[in-house]
Amino acid sequence: MSGTQGQAPVPGAGDGTRVVRAGLPEPVKYEPTLPGPVFAAHYHLPGEPTGAYTYGRDENPTWTHLERAIGGLEAPGESDVETLVFASGMAAISSVLFSQLRSGDAVVLPSDGYQALPLVRGQLEAYGIEVRTAPTGGDAQLRVLDGARLLWIETPSNPGLDVCDVRRLVEEAHARGALVAVDNTLATPLGQRPLELGADFSVASGTKQLTGHGDVLLGYVTGRDPEAMAAVRRWRKIVGAIPGPMEAWLAHRSLATLQLRVERQNATALAVAEALQDWPEDLAVRYPGLPKDPSHAVAAGQMRRFGCVVSFTLPTRARAERFLEELRLVDDATSFGGVRSTAERRGRWGGDDVPEGFIRMSVGAEDTEDLVADVLRALEASAR
Repeated sequence: MSGTQGQAPVPGAGDGTRVVRAGLPEPVKYEPTLPGPVFAAHYHLPGEPTGAYTYGRDENPTWTHLERAIGGLEAPGESDVETLVFASGMAAISSVLFSQLRSGDAVVLPSDGYQALPLVRGQLEAYGIEVRTAPTGGDAQLRVLDGARLLWIETPSNPGLDVCDVRRLVEEAHARGALVAVDNTLATPLGQRPLELGADFSVASGTKQLTGHGDVLLGYVTGRDPEAMAAVRRWRKIVGAIPGPMEAWLAHRSLATLQLRVERQNATALAVAEALQDWPEDLAVRYPGLPKDPSHAVAAGQMRRFGCVVSFTLPTRARAERFLEELRLVDDATSFGGVRSTAERRGRWGGDDVPEGFIRMSVGAEDTEDLVADVLRALEASAR
C-alpha cells in the first residue's frame, strides 16, 4: 500500500520540490490537495475482503499518503520500497528487532545509542536473543559482528554524535549474512539515505525533525525486501502499534516545510558549533559538520546535511544547570528537531554514558545571530 503511487515526482527535482509534493494524490477537481484525516475503525466490506482497506488496525488512507511520502524521500524514484508508519519511534524500532530476530539469534546494538536501547536489550535477552554492543565511532561494531543475524546502526549517534561508515558496515554485515538497520532519526532523509548506502531498513522517529513541531509522536520503517517488510507489517498488526489518523495527517502536513526547516536549522547548528568551538574554554564540542570534528571525514562521505543537534560539555553539573537557566531563546526540554531550540543536561536521565555537564542542544529555526548571541551570553553568565 505504500509504494510510489500518487503524483509522479518531477525528474531531477530538488529536495524542496520533492517535500512539498511528497505523497500527494493525483489532483481531483474541487478536492483538497492533501485529503483530511480519515477516522475509521472499519470500512464497508461486502463480499470477499479483496479491497485496499478492510480494518482500521491494518490500513488507513491517511497512513497511505504519508507512507508514500516518506518512501519517496528515503529512496527517491524507487518503486520497490515499502514504508510503514507506527505510533512512535520506539514502536518502529521494536518492529524491526522483534520481527526479524528469534531465540538463539544474535544482534549487534550500539553501546552509545538512544537511551531506550538498554530497555530493548533486556527484553531481547528475555526472549533468548544474544545482544552484543560496541560504540558507534571507529566502526567498532565490526569487531562483534560474526554470527549475528542483525546489525543495528545509529549514525550520528544520540547524544554523542559519533558517526560510523555505513557502507563499510553494510558490506561486512551482508558478507557475514546479517541484515542491517540504520536509525536515521537525527539525519532525516534529507541528510542521509541509508537504503542508498546499502542498508536493509531505514528506521526513524518522526517525532523529531521530520515533523518538527513537537506535537506528534510517530515512527516509520522503510525497506526493500518484501519478506522482511511483511514481517514488520505483521508485527504492527499483532501489537497494534499504529498511529492515529490525525497524527499521520499532521506529519504529512509538516513534511512540506522539511527542507526549509532542515536548511535553516543545519546552518544555524553549524554557526552555534563554531561559536562554541571558539569559546575560550575547551567545551569538547561535537558536530559532524565541523571540519575539526573526529567524525567529519566519514560523515561528509555519506551525509548530505549534518543535522540540527550540537553537543558540548561544561565542567560541572552545577555549571551546566546555570547555563540552561540563563538561556532565553532555548527551552530546557528533551527530544530534538523542533522549530524552537531546546537543550538539556543529558545526565539528568541517568541512561547515557556522558559527563554530568554534558549538554545536548537541538537548534531550532530562530534567527542565527540571535541564537548564537543567547548561547554565548548564557555561557558567560554561567561562569560567574
